[in-house]
Amino acid sequence: MIPPRMIPLVGKYIVRHRARTMLTVGGIATAMFLFCAVQAMRSGVEAATQETASETRLVVYRENRFCPFTSELPQDYTRVIAEIPGVKSVTPMRIVVNNCRASLDVVTFRGVQEEALGKADFTLLSGSLNDWTKRNDAAIVGERLAERRSLRVGDRLSAAGITVSIAGILTSDNPQDQNVAYVHLDFLQRAAGNKEGIVTQFNVEVTDPNQLDAVSAAIDEAFANSQAPTWTSSEKAFVARAVTDIVQLVEFAGWLGIGSLVAILALVANAISLSVQDRVKDHAVMQTLGYPENLITRLVIVESLVISLLGGLVGVGLAYLISWFGQFTFSVEGLSVLIQADAFTILLGLGSCAAIGVGAGLLPAFRAARLSTAEAFRAV
Repeated sequence: MIPPRMIPLVGKYIVRHRARTMLTVGGIATAMFLFCAVQAMRSGVEAATQETASETRLVVYRENRFCPFTSELPQDYTRVIAEIPGVKSVTPMRIVVNNCRASLDVVTFRGVQEEALGKADFTLLSGSLNDWTKRNDAAIVGERLAERRSLRVGDRLSAAGITVSIAGILTSDNPQDQNVAYVHLDFLQRAAGNKEGIVTQFNVEVTDPNQLDAVSAAIDEAFANSQAPTWTSSEKAFVARAVTDIVQLVEFAGWLGIGSLVAILALVANAISLSVQDRVKDHAVMQTLGYPENLITRLVIVESLVISLLGGLVGVGLAYLISWFGQFTFSVEGLSVLIQADAFTILLGLGSCAAIGVGAGLLPAFRAARLSTAEAFRAV
């Protein structure tokens, strides 16, 4: 955009008023941190709730029940569901949480059968499935839960009146696996109030994504007249229903993100306007020496771009580090929404800062370039 030999000149303009530059960069960093935090929340909600064309998993829950404490279904529903056309597999699951309300520190116990855990789509970071099968009170926990509670293989975890021994730590692309503790189904049924033969839900895999609605309707119809009727939906729709309050919170926070971008625009435009006013004499001298107007314009725009990107880098960096080390997770009804500033959030933040930096510098740049040499010297 400008000749390389002019780059040091831009640097001198930026550091000429150090206090003003630092305050501007600090304000931009604060606004960009808020913007990235909101975007990280939005990305987490989208990852947890947006369905894809390849969705093949259904969740069978007790009708008109919400918190896992209130959803109770007979485990022998497994046989009936497995016989419905289009069903590939059925996993009965008992769920116990230490808090059903929205919270940043929820421990979700999922009781599953051994064969179901062996087929689960996750990767063990440490420990082994053999260690899990050898102990009835063993648990395999998600890496987010392990990091938040500082858990290692061999440690013990106590929550919701249940104590387990950590046999492994897993990682998974599924957000719901990151914040759970997988335990033996029969162990959790006994530990959670002697509920043998009772489960919270069934996770159902279908053979064809196009059959989701048909299989869902068939399951609910099969138990419509039973003492424990069911409500079946895709996994993503099930999560979306549970985290409705969080979705509304994120939608409102989106306006804060937009406000942050407006604040950055105002900060950069103000700083560059003041900087250009201070350099009227410099621009007059440059015009006298024969520098073209478009070069002055580009110098001002580059200065605006650099200041905006400096603040953006600080704000984005803080958002990434805090979300990474904080391992924040919104949980409600045993379901989780991960808050993580990913690569898309970083690129979006820096891209927004670059666009704002250029846009904020346009008007001061054109004014500086169009100011005649005589007017510039009279203004000194």
